[in-house]
Amino acid sequence: MTVRTGRVICDITISADGFSAGHGQTEERPFGDDGGDGTGAGLHAWMFDTPDENRAEIAAMTDAGAFVMGRNMFGPVRRAWDRPWNGWWGEEPPFHAPVYVLTHHAREPQPMAGGTTFHFVTDGIAPALARARAAAGDGDVLVLGGATTINQYLAAGLADVLRLHIAPFTLRTGTRLFEDVPPLRLDQVESRAATQVTHVTYRVRS
Repeated sequence: MTVRTGRVICDITISADGFSAGHGQTEERPFGDDGGDGTGAGLHAWMFDTPDENRAEIAAMTDAGAFVMGRNMFGPVRRAWDRPWNGWWGEEPPFHAPVYVLTHHAREPQPMAGGTTFHFVTDGIAPALARARAAAGDGDVLVLGGATTINQYLAAGLADVLRLHIAPFTLRTGTRLFEDVPPLRLDQVESRAATQVTHVTYRVRS
């Protein structure tokens, strides 16, 4: 019997009141009304304005054997794939591993430069995770969001670790982490305060 050693890690940036993105996402404004200009200067300013201070946390966001993300994180295209779209990250995305994108609309896998291949999964979070685990082997699977996707994995009891990057302001509206998630028991493993963010890691109890 093979024992799985890799973890399922959910990693997301949120406001102090728990929102991970604002409304109004467009191709030019991937984060919507996020407290900045929608391009990352709000919630994700810690990544773009002070990367040296947060080097370890930024590196950890692409350190996994495979990845899972929702379609909204992959891009702004809704409904059927009616135009070319290969993600926000250019020709060489930073993942360098298989990425499983949750969607209701089938699409052929999209290989990219640097070893990233986007796979489009239409049959739900459990099959996507099973495929990601198989691809990762003994490595971790990283669920990168958005909040709706992470909420599904938390509600289903499929996450081992939750990493939060908490920005020091409130949004009051948008997509919220823990929405419709049953009560969780979390063990705090690590925390670190930086200039524009507080990083907190929790172990999710089974």
